[in-house]
Amino acid sequence: MTHPTAVVTGSTSGIGAATARALAAQGTHVLVTGRDAARGRALVAEIEGTGGTASFVAGDLTAPPPALRELAASWTEALGGRVDVLVHNAAVCPAVDTVQLTDEDLESTLAVNVRAPQVLTAALAPGMAARGSGAIVVIGSWMATVGHAFVGLYSATRAAEAQLARSWAAEFGPRGVRVNTVAPGATRTPINDASDASDDVIARMTAGTPAGRPGRPEEVAAAVAWLVSDAAAYVHGATIPVDGGITATR
Repeated sequence: MTHPTAVVTGSTSGIGAATARALAAQGTHVLVTGRDAARGRALVAEIEGTGGTASFVAGDLTAPPPALRELAASWTEALGGRVDVLVHNAAVCPAVDTVQLTDEDLESTLAVNVRAPQVLTAALAPGMAARGSGAIVVIGSWMATVGHAFVGLYSATRAAEAQLARSWAAEFGPRGVRVNTVAPGATRTPINDASDASDDVIARMTAGTPAGRPGRPEEVAAAVAWLVSDAAAYVHGATIPVDGGITATR
């Protein structure tokens, strides 16, 4: 029996790693990818230790389009010639305002959050469409729908990627490829885990939400796992908030 296959970008930690674990748990051969080879290989070993199947291919999503297409080809080869699921999770989020945003951060944020998903989808979606099945999930953000004094560029790129997902749903859906977005709220990940408990920004952001707490990567991953499964066969072009109610009630 052939395992379904999946690529999860930025999957060496946080939501990406949780998603890789969740997909592997439902029998998918998961390709872990990111820049940190040590963490990537550790996650592969963890997944294999629990009976799952995983591989690691290092990749830098700030690379120019030709290199990204080569990366997509290497993923396909590592997965035995096919990618059934593509999860666009990797993102850059410079926590500064408009004036302080550096040219380097501008370029890397646009590259990782918009250019890479566009190029990688263009490289991999046609193969899914030719087989008549596949799923693409964009990990977006609740910040894509509201204004912020900081992280404005990040929010804008997340909104752009969600719009790409809707367009991809229209383009590839009729050929069997479902495309959707999961929009997490303030989620506790290693990147934003407060070292100073007296100023826990994530906790303060979520204190007044219906959930009353930060999200967990595993809660976002569960939504992704459902979206790529047959149980969500009629879900196309949707944006699913997994945000504790922050968007609806803010």
